[in-house]
This record gives sequence, C-alpha cells and structure tokens, in this order.
Amino acid sequence: MINKRLLIKYLLAHNDENSFYDKKFKIDLSLKEGKAKFLKHVCALANSNPANNSYIVVGVDDETNEILGVDFFDDAKLQNLVNAYLTNAPLIAYENIAFPHLPADKVVGLVTIRAQQGITSLRKNIWKYYGGAVFHRDGSISMPKNFGFTIQDINSATVAAIEKEASSNIELTLDRVMQFMERKTDGLEAHYKVFKEQFVICWSGRIKRKKEQEYYSRVDIELVNEQVRLFYSAQDEVQITYDGDCFTILEFIQLGIGEQRKYYPVERQILRFFPNGTYKLENKIIFNAPVYDRRTLHHIYNNNLALLAKMNARRNLTERELLELQALPETMLICKFNNVGEPIEKMTAFKEQLRNHKDVYTSYKHVLRVLRKVKYNS
Repeated sequence: MINKRLLIKYLLAHNDENSFYDKKFKIDLSLKEGKAKFLKHVCALANSNPANNSYIVVGVDDETNEILGVDFFDDAKLQNLVNAYLTNAPLIAYENIAFPHLPADKVVGLVTIRAQQGITSLRKNIWKYYGGAVFHRDGSISMPKNFGFTIQDINSATVAAIEKEASSNIELTLDRVMQFMERKTDGLEAHYKVFKEQFVICWSGRIKRKKEQEYYSRVDIELVNEQVRLFYSAQDEVQITYDGDCFTILEFIQLGIGEQRKYYPVERQILRFFPNGTYKLENKIIFNAPVYDRRTLHHIYNNNLALLAKMNARRNLTERELLELQALPETMLICKFNNVGEPIEKMTAFKEQLRNHKDVYTSYKHVLRVLRKVKYNS
C-alpha cells in the first residue's frame, strides 16, 4: 500500500521532470486546449513507460517545486475522456492528496498512468493535434514521434524503488487519525472506521437533521493509509453509511428558488474492501435536475444579468441585491439545467467580480463542480 503523500514528496525531492514523471501548476479540462495538452502528456508518459506507473503531480510551482495546491477535483469519469481520445488508452486515476500545510480546501492532485499493450496514439483531432499523432517523453518534454519508434522499458527499477520508499507506515496513519479526532474541538463530528484490519477511513463534518434524515455538511473524508481525500466540500451535504465491507457516500445538493429548496441526490460512491488487501471505488451519478416554469426562470436570469452588470460598473448593491447575489450561482445553475440563456458563460465572464464576494465565489466554484460531474456522465 503506497502512501501517496510520501510518493509525491519523493518524486519532487529526488527527480526532475523526466520520462515517468511530470508536474503542473494546474490543469484545465474545461477548454479544448487544456484537454488536448493533458491528453498529450498522458499519451507520451504511457508510451515512455510500458511496464510501470507514470505520474503527473498537479499543484506544484514548476520553478521552485513549492507545493501550492489546487481545488479538490473529483471527476470520476476522467478515464472516459482518455478512452474517447486515445487508442490503446492507459489506465488513469486522479487522486486528491491532503497536505497538512495547505488550506482545508486545497490538495495536491496525483495522476497515475498505467500503460496497456501497444503504442498509445490520438484517436481523433483535438485542438491543434491531429488524430493518429503519437507522443513520447524526451526528457521532460512530450514530443511527437513517428510510428516506427521502439517502446523501451527503462524506468521499472527506478519507479519500483520510489514506490517502495513511499510505502505506508503505522506512524503516519495514526498521526492522521489523531488529527481528524482533534476536529471535535472545532464543533465537528469526527469518526474513523477500520476495514479488513487494514484500511482506515476518517471523516468529519457538521451533522444536520431534516425530516428524520441525517446529513453531514462541511465534509472531509479521507482514506488515511494512502492520504487520499475521497470527498471534500464546504457546500454539498452527504449521507454516510458503512458495513464490514463497504463505505458509502451519498452526495446531495440543495436547489430551489427562494425558500422552496429541496435535496437532490447527485452521486453515490461506494468503496468496497476485499480480504486480499485491495479495494475498489464505484461511482454512479443519480442526479435528476428540477424543472421550473420558464417564464419565471427568464425573469430570474435577466435579473441576475443586471446584478452582474451593476457589479461590473462598480456600483454599490442594495441589501436586497446582496441577498439576491448570494443566491445567484444556484439560480444560474437551475437556469442551465432548464436551458435558459447562457448562465455559466455569463458568470464566468464576471468571475473576477464574483471573487470580491468570498461566499458567492465559493458557490460559483461549487456550481462548476456539480455541472462538470453531471456533464461528463450525461
């Protein structure tokens, strides 16, 4: 079992970017350019490492190696993107790794790439890269190559040594469990559960009860042995259940207009543990968007646009407008689900203005997260 935080530290401390390891300040999969560059690096690393894992570390300053962190990213369908654009697509996993010195809402992203048999190539055109293109790592650079190049295994021993050094240990596991338990002093519920005498899951949050149902808010859930954050959100609310074999996270989102707000289930994640020391994470999107009267939504949409324009003109908002601004990301998301206007594009255009209102900007990022989940699974 590999402690992913130690693995990242070893990669950063002992290796420059090379044919099995790359680092990024951030990756942006919302634009075709960002997707294309990400796919290029995945393709190149897979072709350069036919018999071992390759890694991309996200949230690190490229020049200084300083760990800065990125937002929690939980797109479980990243493999679908890779499969859609790459021939002989590698197996890929994106994990959110907690670091104690980072703010609670920041993690380091770890992309693990495991090559399959054969040369990996682009299946179709994307951005400025053409279908059929093959990439390979030349030192720290992902370069195009001809089909005739030979795949060589030169990194297995090095990667195996790094992964062995990053093996989990009892001290790190116990330290992390104690850190979670100390959150009780901040008014949070904190718990841990051991599965199959080997895996430890910790979680914390505030408990809210509504209609005889129990929900956690301000939720943080971590597979402690590997320092992998399974879930984090200051916005969403979840229900947590478990037995001797499985740990289940059912994620909800509150949506509505005015006081009429309801809980809508978004995603179910089940972590299944097996006696042979392995586990499997299963994700399923179960979201059904609420439907509203379109005339009402057009009125709300136009009012939101007026608010954004007023903010852009640096005019002071009234108390009522400030309240409406707090609800703007949520009502824009409802407009998106009901095909009213261009709500996400409009919010993004005024992103810097929203950033001046911390809670509103947090809600905006939360809306993008929910939308990304639903989009990739629809």
